[in-house]
Amino acid sequence: MKVAGAKIDDKTWRLIASRSKKADGDFVYAVLTTMIYCRPSCGSRHAKRENMRIYSHSTDAELDGYRPCKRCQPDTTLENEIELKIARACQFIHQSEIEPCLAEIAASAQLSPYHFHRQFKAHMGITPKAYFKAFRAGRLRQELKTSSSITSAIYDAGYGSNSRFYEQSDQVLGMTPGVYKKGGEAMMIYFAVGVCSLGHILVAQSQKGICSILLGDEAEQLINELEDEFPNAELVGGDKGFETVVAQVVAFVEQPGTKFNLPLDIQGTAFQQKVWQALREIPLGTTISYSELAQKIGQPSAVRAAATACARNKIAIAIPCHRVVRQNGDLSGYRWGIARKRSVLSTEQKS
Repeated sequence: MKVAGAKIDDKTWRLIASRSKKADGDFVYAVLTTMIYCRPSCGSRHAKRENMRIYSHSTDAELDGYRPCKRCQPDTTLENEIELKIARACQFIHQSEIEPCLAEIAASAQLSPYHFHRQFKAHMGITPKAYFKAFRAGRLRQELKTSSSITSAIYDAGYGSNSRFYEQSDQVLGMTPGVYKKGGEAMMIYFAVGVCSLGHILVAQSQKGICSILLGDEAEQLINELEDEFPNAELVGGDKGFETVVAQVVAFVEQPGTKFNLPLDIQGTAFQQKVWQALREIPLGTTISYSELAQKIGQPSAVRAAATACARNKIAIAIPCHRVVRQNGDLSGYRWGIARKRSVLSTEQKS
């Protein structure tokens, strides 16, 4: 496993010096003096070895400020070829009635199983097996909305056993299939909208814990977001008991040094939950880059996927996706606005 921005070791240098085409896709190298990165087979004149750095993925190099070489185009041609193969594999998975084995999926992408598995995980952030499970869960959600019965929906979505599915239904859907089929009907979610230094804040809680902390300029917009998520759930607002919970969240926002003791109802894919857990381990008052976040979860090539997981976080502040910045320290996109991200980080650094 290569560390992003590491110096060139002897083995890597031999591959670069020989302009090995077989190494294309395994890594890119960047040149400090020109701030350009290339694929191993690039025909450009080589820079001095001590001025080179290695990256597992082009995205890592770009996050560090390097530009793609115009000669070998490491960000386009090769990347497009791999992405097309990954797209074909995803399509193959979508069309599979039962879970295909790794060799079958790899063959659909015209790659060896080992190389395919590594490339798929780097691009998608999860393994092919986890991707199939996530897709099947998504298909189940669609089937539950249109199918005449829950049992039919379960089998049509590709689950081979009715009873076995029910054992994991909470993990897959966040609720029972019957409740989901009714659009969240009978599911009670308490919520309230308050005001804090970041603007309006909506806090929502299911039976399991806090399921949403949303920030925005208008209260109505935040309520609409919650309604879209659970169109038929029983949304309970204005509950005096829940207002105490909201007050705790607001206090945490204003004084981030205080401990957040409220339980969270975190719903997402296995990869997203892995990223979100890593975010919660970033110390108060510090930041890390997207590359470092990917390394933290043990998948240094999954920079894009980690960034996407940050963008899909629905529990602001408590799951601190605001603590992830670009490699050079600049602030990147934030679901609730760059100005809020800057304000939160400033407050945390003073705590």
